[in-house]
Amino acid sequence: MQKILMIEDDLELAEILTEYLEQFEFEVVTEDDPFKAVSILKLEPFDLVILDLTLPGMDGLEVCEAIRERQDIPIIISSARSDVTDKIKALELGADDYLPKPYDPRELEARIHSVLRRYEAKSEEKAESKSDFKCDKETMTITYKGRKIELTNAEFGILSYMISKQGLVVSREDLIHNVNAINEDSSNKSIDVMVGRIRNKLGDKSLIESVRGVGYKLLK
Repeated sequence: MQKILMIEDDLELAEILTEYLEQFEFEVVTEDDPFKAVSILKLEPFDLVILDLTLPGMDGLEVCEAIRERQDIPIIISSARSDVTDKIKALELGADDYLPKPYDPRELEARIHSVLRRYEAKSEEKAESKSDFKCDKETMTITYKGRKIELTNAEFGILSYMISKQGLVVSREDLIHNVNAINEDSSNKSIDVMVGRIRNKLGDKSLIESVRGVGYKLLK
């Protein structure tokens, strides 16, 4: 489940958007105080920020700048301010998208997914540039130190997801929900079997570390 921080002082709107986004398995944390919001971002991991510009005590453009100075996290501006100068300034300060109010929650959801896909692709490129693994999703091929690994569709999905999260713990539930080739009714045991086959095909079983009670970690 991906986690969103919504910095919005219109609590009624925040509640409506939260209820809508939760249908798409997003966890939404709302904060109407911009100073607290910036502090929360330092303490907790989030996948995306939805940021209003008209906030008490601190302008949203300042919040955007403060976030971007410290973190490379997707930021979508959600604001009733229609001045093109605000939009340009926000994008110059590092916002990834600008959605003028009022809008349909469906458009916000679509833009969230679009921005997250761009960031995921960018992070995968960064990870692969430093990794011995190379993954080509168009041809569904993975190489390790230049050697092509022969994989089934499900094995390719599992290993490509692990490569995108290399060095991080990936739970079995993450794999079931994020790998299209895996049936959502699959058991943890079936995931373990597929990971075992991938280990054998890599030729170095120590590359994928088991994390007791959670899942796996593809080592860097």
